[in-house]
Amino acid sequence: MTGPELKRLREHLGEAIRQPLTVADMARLCGLKAPDGANTIRRWEVTGPSAQAADLLRVLAMASEHYPILEKFNVFDRHDVPEKERPGRRAQFREQMREDIRRRLG
Repeated sequence: MTGPELKRLREHLGEAIRQPLTVADMARLCGLKAPDGANTIRRWEVTGPSAQAADLLRVLAMASEHYPILEKFNVFDRHDVPEKERPGRRAQFREQMREDIRRRLG
């Protein structure tokens, strides 16, 4: 993940939860402590996050329609899930992710 991709992710997550996210909000979502956490996010938005942080951010990204649901979380395309139920289950999963983000932000 590059710095510009992280910045776009912050915007997309803000759209998904219907409130703009600050760098401090992103720091909280990544488990970074204030006040250095916001500075770390600002730096990452230029240089890109560490590999470990990028993995966490990919999971958070699933809350937005702009990003795919990661394979290890995709239980919707299995043979035992009827095709007509898959879109609804995906939407429910994304909403659950959004709720988790809202809860983590307090």
